[in-house]
Amino acid sequence: MTMLRSVILGCGSALPAQVLTNQELAAKVDTTDEWIVQRTGIRQRHIAADGELTSDLAIQAAKAALANAHVDPQTIDLIVLGTSTPDNTFPATAVTVQAGLGITRGAAFDLQAVCSGFVYALSITDGLLRTGTYTRALVIGAETFSRILDWKDRTTCVLFGDGAGAVVVEAQQQPGEKTDRGILTTHLRSDGRHKSKLYVDGGPSSTMTVGHLRMEGRAVFKHAVAMITDVIEDAFRATGYTASDIDWFVPHQANKRIIDDSAHKLGIAPEKVVITVDQHGNTSAASIPLALNAAVRDGRIKKGDLVLLEAMGGGFTWGSALIRW
Repeated sequence: MTMLRSVILGCGSALPAQVLTNQELAAKVDTTDEWIVQRTGIRQRHIAADGELTSDLAIQAAKAALANAHVDPQTIDLIVLGTSTPDNTFPATAVTVQAGLGITRGAAFDLQAVCSGFVYALSITDGLLRTGTYTRALVIGAETFSRILDWKDRTTCVLFGDGAGAVVVEAQQQPGEKTDRGILTTHLRSDGRHKSKLYVDGGPSSTMTVGHLRMEGRAVFKHAVAMITDVIEDAFRATGYTASDIDWFVPHQANKRIIDDSAHKLGIAPEKVVITVDQHGNTSAASIPLALNAAVRDGRIKKGDLVLLEAMGGGFTWGSALIRW
């Protein structure tokens, strides 16, 4: 029996022109390139220019994804944007993207799940497409995290960067088997008891300011591997696939040690892991689509490959998606 699946048609990304290296950071705060690389794997990150907005990066990434998919923007009837750094408190940055692409139909909204934002957005989009309400969507992760960093806090300012990534997703009839193309399963989780471990100390309702990112690094690391493997094992149970079936593992790019430990615990070979954290830093909701695009662009991810995504972010939120490319 056939069923509707959400098939990814193409992807794209955008990065600010300005690159900030570890050496340049070491001239501003008490840190070293060696310290950052050893603990995180990060060597550089991109920083948005003055006046360069989250929507600007999102629009660039969306245009690149549409071009890669050979899709007319006017056929898009849904835009879901994962971000924690919107242009404004309201309206949603997604509607600015919609207008920037010249689209006047369908719906557009933001989704806030911090670093899990892209996986959450992909899951919500999948659900909406499979109902038949919408037919073709843009799913975007875009961030300007440099705007919410305390540049005097060496424990956090070295970790994050700016960027955007996007995919075009279309509802297609598939045979209804585990070999179908498209999103095969998604699993989302959250646990608000961990809020104090990773949060921003501002907001319209609380302080009437934007605030700065605050993090208990050791606590986040401690929980990350267990939470990530939990939702990935759920994906395997739901589909019957195992770690050995995975062609590519595309994790949230927060910390190379977390990525390595997660892959090892799951039994995923290191050569199947896509890593861009060294070049981009942690770009929150943008990190997975940025990594996806890098691996598609260089020919690693090909049509028919089984691709596993995972992310964990503040809240805590975490989730996984298993996709046949």
